[in-house]
Amino acid sequence: MKKLSVFAIAIAAMVFAACGGNKSAQNTEGTDSVKSFEQEQIEASIKMHFDSIASEIGKLKQFPFLQEGADGALKLTKEEKQVKPAFLLDPVVAENATTLAEKYRILSALDIDKRVAKLYEMPTEDYDKAIAKLGADISDPSFKAIDDNASVSETSQALYDAMNENGRINYFWQLAAAALVEQLYIANQNSEKFLSVFDDESASSVTFRIVLILDALNRLSEYDPEIKPVADALAPLDVLNAMTLDEMKSQLALAKDKIEAARAALIK
Repeated sequence: MKKLSVFAIAIAAMVFAACGGNKSAQNTEGTDSVKSFEQEQIEASIKMHFDSIASEIGKLKQFPFLQEGADGALKLTKEEKQVKPAFLLDPVVAENATTLAEKYRILSALDIDKRVAKLYEMPTEDYDKAIAKLGADISDPSFKAIDDNASVSETSQALYDAMNENGRINYFWQLAAAALVEQLYIANQNSEKFLSVFDDESASSVTFRIVLILDALNRLSEYDPEIKPVADALAPLDVLNAMTLDEMKSQLALAKDKIEAARAALIK
């Protein structure tokens, strides 16, 4: 695999356990060959699993209220646009990010909020500046893989492949987690309006996104200390398992505090 630091840690730990720890010093050349084969199999299995999760996420549609210009996209009335949302992040939160992981998460969340601000015809210059600064600080060449009409918070297959190639794959899941939580949080602020463009299929798609991201985070948290608090923050959201829009509306309302706690944990 190419430059996958987090996978390298995982592989080393798993191979060490599988091959008997300190007993490795007693192995013969033949056993070393077997271990090499076992390591290749473990490495391939780990990569295959994460590739599969990312592929499934890449197939999922974005939350419907963020689908600009699409059929059935959210449309606000002139009167609704006059009441500006107070729940969006202030772009100044970008200044609070100190670690690389925090910068990825805040970048993703601000990208979501900028798109909602555009729905309300709010000025987005401050969002643009904050996002540009975070992007410069992060300096991830993977972002060049994003299409002109797409964004970093969409966590597409193209972005995953590029971050895989550039050794940033663990940060892909930081982006995905922050985008998911921010969208759930926003949906809950005005569920009557934001969920009006959902149907049963898109509601169940949100559930599937939660399952996939939690799966990846929980597996990575064993090896990546920066992922562990993210996995812990999202864990309570496994109560969102809706298969219909009505179920989603009810579950979001009941999970309001959990979603807000997850957001506070990811975006400080």
